[in-house]
Amino acid sequence: MPCGACNFLRVSSAPAAVLAVALLSSLSRSSLLEPKEPVVSALSPYFGTKTRYEDVNPGLLLGPEASRRAPEPLEETCTPVQVIALIRHGTRYPTAKQIRKLRQLHGLLQARGPGEERADAAGGRNLGAALASWPLWYADWMDGQLVEKGREDMRQLALRLVSLFPALFSRENCGRLQLVTSSKHRCVESAAAFLKGLWQHHHPGMPPPDVADMECGPPRINDKLMRFFDHCEKFLTEVERNDTALYHVEAFKTGPEMQNILKKVAATLQVPVSNLNADLIQVAFFTCSFDLAIKGVKSPWCDVFDTDDARVLEYLNDLKQYWKRGYGYTINSRSSCTLFQDIFQHLDKAVEQKKRSQPVTSPVILQFGHAETLLPLLSLMGYFKDKEPLTAYNYKEQMHRKFRSGHIVPYASNLIFVLYHCKNAKTPKEEFQVQMLLNEKVLPLAHSQETVSLYDDLKNHYKDILQSCHTSEECELPKVNNTSDEL
Repeated sequence: MPCGACNFLRVSSAPAAVLAVALLSSLSRSSLLEPKEPVVSALSPYFGTKTRYEDVNPGLLLGPEASRRAPEPLEETCTPVQVIALIRHGTRYPTAKQIRKLRQLHGLLQARGPGEERADAAGGRNLGAALASWPLWYADWMDGQLVEKGREDMRQLALRLVSLFPALFSRENCGRLQLVTSSKHRCVESAAAFLKGLWQHHHPGMPPPDVADMECGPPRINDKLMRFFDHCEKFLTEVERNDTALYHVEAFKTGPEMQNILKKVAATLQVPVSNLNADLIQVAFFTCSFDLAIKGVKSPWCDVFDTDDARVLEYLNDLKQYWKRGYGYTINSRSSCTLFQDIFQHLDKAVEQKKRSQPVTSPVILQFGHAETLLPLLSLMGYFKDKEPLTAYNYKEQMHRKFRSGHIVPYASNLIFVLYHCKNAKTPKEEFQVQMLLNEKVLPLAHSQETVSLYDDLKNHYKDILQSCHTSEECELPKVNNTSDEL
């Protein structure tokens, strides 16, 4: 890559005083919620896909609009002409399945006999009793629905992206925004909340209308794009419905690390160890995360575990994501080819339009999906790949692994492709350049570790996926030969 391109973008490093002034200014001009003292837990870094976005971007704990400026062009002649953002839905309720397991665990605690109501070593009420009386406020209807905190995740993300790319998100461009979403309610609602954040920016003080009446909306449902895994027969047969596909997950549940936690939790809660299993332990751990993410409270469930336990439980969650959505099986990532190709079709179109001095038809494309949408795509692109696979037997060796789902796809996670046009480029090849952001931070290119790439170079690196990955072929099940040799 030419030297000029290497230095093309930079990360702003404004002094703390400047950042403070910028933060106060942004807060004063936005109708934001009053900032509260952030509630944190020592377990927060280990919640996997149930991680709060602000725990991955700690600066946001200071205030919901406290963004670190993304890299900016060194040369005024290089300007962003298109942004394509893949966005995971915001914070959600537990699923009905998780709520049922929590209810089962809560029942075990309430069923303990009077003799089990022992005081702890300090003479206080024991943790099991505290949890038995802790309100179980989750209900089946919640079933993975977006919570108010999730809507706020989206509104604030919208405000920050507007501040990063004001020209692209201008009011004049509203009618040219493309919004696509998964059919799941939490994704549809996330897209609507994002649009309300844009409305808040363009019409301060005015209540937003229905999404259907907004100049920027409404989003269009496309499950073949945002839930490609549901439309890939090979993935469904060989992974999703295959009882042996998650062998390493099940093996780790019965391995020494999880069994130690099982015994410890049984003793802490004063219930027979035979009444517990790895699934109940995991749902107890996630309940700490849900209470923290949804209500902003540190519940007694967080006191059941220490950080050593949390690392083991994070690994259990990561094993599932690795074998079901990541590098465990090739089809996990190859099933996302259609989404990857869709992104580059948009980029190609924008490049062609700029070459012809035409306005870019879709300067902003927003696609709302799931952790299961983003993880396969990032794996397809070669990100967060460890030298050795994650297995049930190498927990200690993987303590410093790259594949940590909570750091990659927390709630409201986002992968952003930014296409730049450089008017004074020395060569035609340098005229179009691309940068990627993951969760609003620069994502170095997987193949070069540079922070920016010439568009042609990026396409060349991924030419196999762009030219040879055909979903119909990738997702087709091997044909079974039923021909008989008998006459």
